[in-house]
Amino acid sequence: MTTSPRVIRVMVVDDHPLVRSAVTRAITAEDMVVVAEAATAEEALVLAPRVAPDVLLLDIAMPGMSGLELVRELAPRLPAAKILMLTVSSTDRDVAEAMRFGASGYLTKDLSPEALVRAVRATQNGELVIPRRLAARLLLKALRQAVPSSPAGDAPMDRLTTRERDVLRLINDGLSDRDIATALTISRRTAESHVSSILRKLEVRNRTDAARHYRDQS
Repeated sequence: MTTSPRVIRVMVVDDHPLVRSAVTRAITAEDMVVVAEAATAEEALVLAPRVAPDVLLLDIAMPGMSGLELVRELAPRLPAAKILMLTVSSTDRDVAEAMRFGASGYLTKDLSPEALVRAVRATQNGELVIPRRLAARLLLKALRQAVPSSPAGDAPMDRLTTRERDVLRLINDGLSDRDIATALTISRRTAESHVSSILRKLEVRNRTDAARHYRDQS
């Protein structure tokens, strides 16, 4: 007598309806199903403990609380769940923080539907899922940091807070202070304050230089 495979229950957290729809279509398979969706981290923080999914697929850049902050909040509350980041960001800092906060994997949105399905299954089986290029880059960075060198202080990007990195991504996308405020659900004055802090910490004169710095570190 054959038994049916255990169904993996997945929750998708992304502020873009089209992305949620595409992900749902991509991972609908015999052994997995989407049981819940959330458009914000705040919504997911309330819904996820009620649904208790096996795997959570989280974006990073969302209005309000970021996906990284959500991982930090949810991981201790849902120890049995596997958290898999699904985002456009591939910066070393985001990958490292996601892993440090409790994520079981990190994927970028340029992967194929088939690769996403394999990643969800692998994550549920206890594997650490991360693209080879990101893993290699993190390993190389860790090895370099392990080698004693002359003190030169923190790298400029490492000085930014999680919210400032969200703002910097939007600066790189060409958004104005007003648009950044709208995207992150903050006041324009707060957005302007974040931009000023970013320019100061990166030691650059304008938004163009800040965006170039972001691209160089991505």
